[in-house]
Amino acid sequence: MVKQVEFIEDVESKGKTPKKGTFHSFIDGTILTNRLITKQLPYIIFVTFLAMIYIGNRYHAEKIVRETTRLKKEIQELRAESISTSAELMYKSTKTQVLKSIEDKHLGLKEPVVPPRKIIVDKKGR
Repeated sequence: MVKQVEFIEDVESKGKTPKKGTFHSFIDGTILTNRLITKQLPYIIFVTFLAMIYIGNRYHAEKIVRETTRLKKEIQELRAESISTSAELMYKSTKTQVLKSIEDKHLGLKEPVVPPRKIIVDKKGR
């Protein structure tokens, strides 16, 4: 009479076959010990690094777009201010406005009645 002796570990391993890719193995970390996963680990790290660079680049691009939009609005405001300042300066530099401002400030200046004369100097008579 031959008795077959089975070890407890053998019986447990026959009853439970490890399932690949289960949620439980992911949570407890045993999925990382899988040969296939460890073989692909450098590639997974590389892809993760590229994803982080992509996300950072996207945030940087959005920041640049917001800055560009803000600067365009500022340029429009400054252009409008420049045009209005230029128009005001043109109005204030007209002859009538200059005469009016001189009279308001009581500077005592008057408009010349006699036109200016040209002075001619002979080069021989030096």
